[in-house]
Amino acid sequence: QVQLVESGGGLVQAGGSLRLSCAASGRTFSYYAMGWFRQAPGNEREFVAAISPSGGSTYYADSVKGRFTISRDNNANTVYLQMNSLSPEDTAVYSCAVRLTWVARTWLPQSITYWGQGTQVTVSS
Repeated sequence: QVQLVESGGGLVQAGGSLRLSCAASGRTFSYYAMGWFRQAPGNEREFVAAISPSGGSTYYADSVKGRFTISRDNNANTVYLQMNSLSPEDTAVYSCAVRLTWVARTWLPQSITYWGQGTQVTVSS
C-alpha cells in the first residue's frame, strides 16, 4: 500500500507559477513510475505529466509541454510538478498517481494503482 499526500496548491494570477509536491509513503517509491493528473469541474480526469522510476524519462500532455516540469527525489520519496505561465484553463484539482510500470505515453486513469487526495490549483485572470 502506498499513500500519497499532495501539497503546494493555491490561488495564483495568470502568468504566475506554482510548485506542487507529492510525498509518498513506503520504501519502494523508487520502483514506481509517478504522474500527475488534473480534473476541472464538469470535466473528466486529464493526464498531465509522468516520470520514470529513475527520473531519467518524462512525458507531458501537449497542453502543458514547455510550461510544466515533473521531477522526483527518490531519497525524499517525493515527486514535484513545477507549473509556470499558468492560465485560467489550468484551474483544477491536481492529483499525483502511481503506475506500476513506466510507459512514455498518455496515461489512462484506469492504469493507475494509487491516487493522492488532490490539491486545488486556481488561476485567476
